Amino acid sequence: MWKYAFPVLLVVAGALILFPRGDQTPRPEALSPQAELQMKQTTLNQDLKQTEELCRNQCSYELRRVAGEMSRNDENRIPALLSDLQKDHPHMQLLVRTKRNESLSQGKAAGTLKDPVRRAADTYMTEAKVQVDAGRSYQSPAFEAEGSQYFVLGEPADDGTSGIIGVVEQHILKQVADHQLKNLRIVTYPSEGRYKIESVDSDTLQDVHVHHPEGNQGTSHYHQNQVVVRFNKEPTEAELSQIRKEIGGSTVQKLGYTYVFESDRMEAKALMNYFRKWNVSYSEPHFLYLTNESAVPTPTANSITPNDALYRRYQWNLPQIETEAGWNISKGSDQVTVAVIDTGVDLKHPDLKNQLVSGLNVVNKDADPQDDVGHGTHVAGVIGALVNNNLGVAGMSWYNRIMPVKVLDSSGAGSTYAVAQGIIWATDHGAKVINMSLGNYADAEFLHDAIRYAYDRDVVLIAASGNDNTDRPGYPAAYEEVFAVAAADSQKSKASFSNYGDYIDVTAPGVSIASTYLNNQYAALSGTSMASPHVTALAALIRSVNPKLKNTEVMQLMRDTATDLGQAGKDKYFGYGLIDVAAALKAAQPKSVRQEEPTAPNNTTLPNWPGWLQRLFGS
Repeated sequence: MWKYAFPVLLVVAGALILFPRGDQTPRPEALSPQAELQMKQTTLNQDLKQTEELCRNQCSYELRRVAGEMSRNDENRIPALLSDLQKDHPHMQLLVRTKRNESLSQGKAAGTLKDPVRRAADTYMTEAKVQVDAGRSYQSPAFEAEGSQYFVLGEPADDGTSGIIGVVEQHILKQVADHQLKNLRIVTYPSEGRYKIESVDSDTLQDVHVHHPEGNQGTSHYHQNQVVVRFNKEPTEAELSQIRKEIGGSTVQKLGYTYVFESDRMEAKALMNYFRKWNVSYSEPHFLYLTNESAVPTPTANSITPNDALYRRYQWNLPQIETEAGWNISKGSDQVTVAVIDTGVDLKHPDLKNQLVSGLNVVNKDADPQDDVGHGTHVAGVIGALVNNNLGVAGMSWYNRIMPVKVLDSSGAGSTYAVAQGIIWATDHGAKVINMSLGNYADAEFLHDAIRYAYDRDVVLIAASGNDNTDRPGYPAAYEEVFAVAAADSQKSKASFSNYGDYIDVTAPGVSIASTYLNNQYAALSGTSMASPHVTALAALIRSVNPKLKNTEVMQLMRDTATDLGQAGKDKYFGYGLIDVAAALKAAQPKSVRQEEPTAPNNTTLPNWPGWLQRLFGS
């Protein structure tokens, strides 16, 4: 398990090392552990740099917006507007409304600064005042105080005589760095006492002590004193009582025929041996699943470019997969719900709150599925952040609803039982597509049962492959019922960290993806966790276009319309290729709709569809 203590940032020099495509270059499995670790560290630094920019630009946008409101409102409303802004953005520690003929100390303010922070910010605040009085925007360099990074910004109002100056703490950088160190598996897994310190080899169940982060490849983590058991025949109360007595423990949880037993004197292997005498389908460790997280092209003639504030500069990923052209065919439907099985979602985020339906908190059944990590919020934003609202980022779907299901705790880890329960609950409550940006190298029958349950009920299940640059199959992505996603960068090359193998179905953008984050913020994260929701959103759009398609048909359609990358045909690095939203949605339309459509005018550039689609629809 993880402790959320902030580790030392790993900074490496040099440009981002990308895995080059083609047969003339070294394969990723040939990389040394040191080179692989360096690539991950470089990716982390790139994420931090872009997150820092996102924070600055979004804060400037908010200050400009509120400064404009203040110039149009009565002076008595100013304190309330400042207070509301700070409440929505607590990282804005001090906000001052300033007027040209007043000193900074005379301005109305919200928030306070500790003395060391104030002293460090004074020079920059003075310069911000000069610039705002002159009608110019201002951003200071970053500075350190009280162990955190800050910056000062100023934004003038439309009236030319007033504006707002803010002091912003960039705590988000600390959060993102800590999260990505673990998510990209740059650090080894520590323990919080509830889980086994040593990893276990996913094949042999032999303990493996991980000394180096790259040693995490092929290892899994499990509850030290718990075991998952599925009986072939439901045990009686008398038999359960006998079991509890003999193992010196209790039944922790039950889901269908499957039980989680805990002992106060036996570890997992001893418990598994004990259950051999009972009529069981399987007994296995109670594994943990963890997050798999790790210039904009010119729009085509038929593309739709949203007005979201951060879109054009940061969201290279959506144009790359022809999302803008795809929006001409469908922007989604509120009748198709997408479940995000993850750390929860920031339920109050302005770019997400109106897109959500009721969800579940498996970790704490008495609480809402509120995200306390940021991972699930980021995933949800890729799928469905509000589009064309002049705010933040744009999701791939405009109208599909998101169901937050919290199965991972504040450390970013969750048990097999929690993940399985989340899948079954989401299925029973109407989810048509499920995203699982999480994984483990253990093939757990308990989890597979839940996967089959959803699959048999026509749910499209999509999962991230993992961030260890290994061909070791990761689960749930490697289950045959699940659509497995690898990650690519902005150059359509394999992301250096992305897992690969014959089980990969398709590839999607996964490097420095800008999306929603905790406390009304935005962050850039890398990982196959970020690639997976692109495919999930596409599946939801397909089901919106043609609700009659079965889950198997949706998955096959995404394979058939992907743009081939790497070696010709399906390969272990890119699967069938990079998803193509426009091509997939075009092919998903019912025949009657396709037949009625006119061919594209001569001055229209069609998306880069596979040859058979070009011939079908006219190029």
